[in-house]
Amino acid sequence: MIFGPTHIAEAAGALLAHSVKAGKRTYKKGRQLSESDIAALSEAGVAEVIAVRLEPGEIGEDEAAERIARLFPGEGVRANVPFTGRVNLFAEHAGVLVLDRARLDRINLIDESATVATLEPYAEVTAGQMVATIKIIPFATSETVLRRIEGVAGNAGRPLLAVAEFQPKRAALIQSTLPSVKESVLDKTVGITANRLAERGASLLGERRCAHEADTIAAALREALADRPDMVLIAGASAIVDRRDALPAGIVEAGGRIRHFGMPVDPGNMILMGEVEGIPVVGLPGCARSPKLNGFDWVLARLCAGLPVGPQEIMAMGAGGLLAEIPSRGHPRATQPDGSASEAPHAPRIAALVLAAGRSTRMGVANKLLQPVAGKPMLAHTLDAVAAADICATVVVTGHETDAISPLLAGRDLLAVHNPNFAEGLSTSLKAGLRALPRDIDGVMVCLGDMPRVSADHLNRLIAAFNPLEGRALVVPTFEGKRGNPVLWSAEFLPAMQALSGDQGAKPLFAEHADRLAEVEMADAAVLLDIDTPAKLAEVEGNAA
Repeated sequence: MIFGPTHIAEAAGALLAHSVKAGKRTYKKGRQLSESDIAALSEAGVAEVIAVRLEPGEIGEDEAAERIARLFPGEGVRANVPFTGRVNLFAEHAGVLVLDRARLDRINLIDESATVATLEPYAEVTAGQMVATIKIIPFATSETVLRRIEGVAGNAGRPLLAVAEFQPKRAALIQSTLPSVKESVLDKTVGITANRLAERGASLLGERRCAHEADTIAAALREALADRPDMVLIAGASAIVDRRDALPAGIVEAGGRIRHFGMPVDPGNMILMGEVEGIPVVGLPGCARSPKLNGFDWVLARLCAGLPVGPQEIMAMGAGGLLAEIPSRGHPRATQPDGSASEAPHAPRIAALVLAAGRSTRMGVANKLLQPVAGKPMLAHTLDAVAAADICATVVVTGHETDAISPLLAGRDLLAVHNPNFAEGLSTSLKAGLRALPRDIDGVMVCLGDMPRVSADHLNRLIAAFNPLEGRALVVPTFEGKRGNPVLWSAEFLPAMQALSGDQGAKPLFAEHADRLAEVEMADAAVLLDIDTPAKLAEVEGNAA
């Protein structure tokens, strides 16, 4: 890789190593300089840039990250598209993260240029949660490094990373009692246990109570097994202190066996794993009566995901198993510094706002959104692209000829909002749509209904670039240096967008937030093509033909 000062006249095709400001325009780090960029920089008096050129055998950061990403996702894991040498991997459903730690370590030891970071093995994850990120550190890595990574990744016959999905398991609960145990404690345990199961897609089949003696525990266990549960949970009136105590003795008397007693996780040390007729039976530690995280949560998660939880798996839980919170240590699991609940990294929740209210004045008498392009109405192309992209919710704003537009919206997963003030300008439609957006989104993609060549891939590339924490809160597509649409806005900009007026969109905000704007160069001109006139429609249809 050639890195260093480059005369502006020789910089076409090179990658900017550092951002350059030229007048009101900022050219961001990593941008591949086009001839038009060179002309603009020269005109602004920029004579030299710090740039990078790849040499033979080197693979650019996005291509390299994407190649590595293909090696990782197993069942329940998806990768987003690359941006700035990074590909993030997300859980497709709730479950338990399963990864090959040994191969992951070998991959990270191959070369400093390629890194892979994941959550802890067997972490519980929610749908959409980020589980791993692949990052190429410099602007490129070598073909040799990639082949070594591919060799390590592909030599075990199993995926490097997967999410074992939570299954609809059914659990029976048995509680043994002593005169000293209050009924309120037993009732509370039922509720806490039911909640624990529900969080993992399982359900409580029923509860039984019996005296804290081996024979009555055995009888209750036989009754519970008659319902054919997927697991039996036994909360004893007193802690299990030995394999011959009342609770394990009851399991053996019911025809079962004790597989393991104790675990290197605190709280949760005194858990007991048994089995009767092939059905797991768990003797709960006393801390399982509390909703706070404990070792039973780790065991239950694996049981609900259909993963093995035998002696070897339990004895390997020691690293990270110190869960007890003591006065000398903080409470990182519960809250953030401001007291709000913490949230795991997740795929950004991006809503789409499709503007379809305009009068099509330049098109003449026809409503351009209803005109056919490649065999279907122009607006249908935009709606299909949005539906296929990583979008969590869609709002479509109608106005002009709403009755004619409405059939195109029928049967789609979207919210249609009518703007009665559409004739007063674009800002009225924008604000009408913004008011209808869900409250929990991270950003909104403002899409125009007259851009039929914009695809789900274009939208996903913008979403992949979106990262407000890294200064990419406003994401704009470009082609050959020209900015186009759609534009992805962080939710933090919604109040400013609501304050707009007249026949303008939100582009006036670009200059105010240039430091938080990211440009994403696209492979084609679709992001520049909007159809406003019969001549442009004829041209597009002619090209399609």
